[in-house]
Amino acid sequence: MVLQRQKVPEGSASAKALDYSLRRWEALTRFVDDGQLPVDNNWIENQIRPIAIGRNNWLFAGSLRAGQRAAAVMTLIQSARLNGHDPYAYLKDVLARLPTQRVSLVHELLPHRWFAPS
Repeated sequence: MVLQRQKVPEGSASAKALDYSLRRWEALTRFVDDGQLPVDNNWIENQIRPIAIGRNNWLFAGSLRAGQRAAAVMTLIQSARLNGHDPYAYLKDVLARLPTQRVSLVHELLPHRWFAPS
């Protein structure tokens, strides 16, 4: 890449792209030294795509507080998914149990601690 950069005219788009990559070479090649690191971030890109697509729609949530509530609900839904739960089943159960749940035990309803009722 260094040799290719020497052949590219200064200030060109290719030069900027090569310079960008060379400045971040250590981070770009970190996966080579650690087999647990993925080569790309496609998985997380796919996870946040619904949020990125809906961003403009959420500009009109009605108020700051409504936007904060929407963000909290979306966080719970995505957290439920990441913990292997069906978001609908999770929210249905949590919303049914929440009014009678002791405040000291609310943490049991968080997605990483929740168990589907049997």
